[in-house]
Amino acid sequence: MLVLSRQRDESIIIGDNVVVTIVDIRGDKVRLGIEAPKEVPVHRQEVYEAIRREAQKARNDADAAAGDAK
Repeated sequence: MLVLSRQRDESIIIGDNVVVTIVDIRGDKVRLGIEAPKEVPVHRQEVYEAIRREAQKARNDADAAAGDAK
């Protein structure tokens, strides 16, 4: 894992088209601004994991339905 130190209003660049900027720092919370093309999904980790769980559940349900149809 790459670990970087940044201050408020400083940024890092990921690839050619994603910019992450430190917007605010308050206590133990850091607010990030993320600029990315619309085709690049950006999610908080807990949201991403929920999306993956739902997609897996949908695949499992579809597989079960296909098995019942046989």
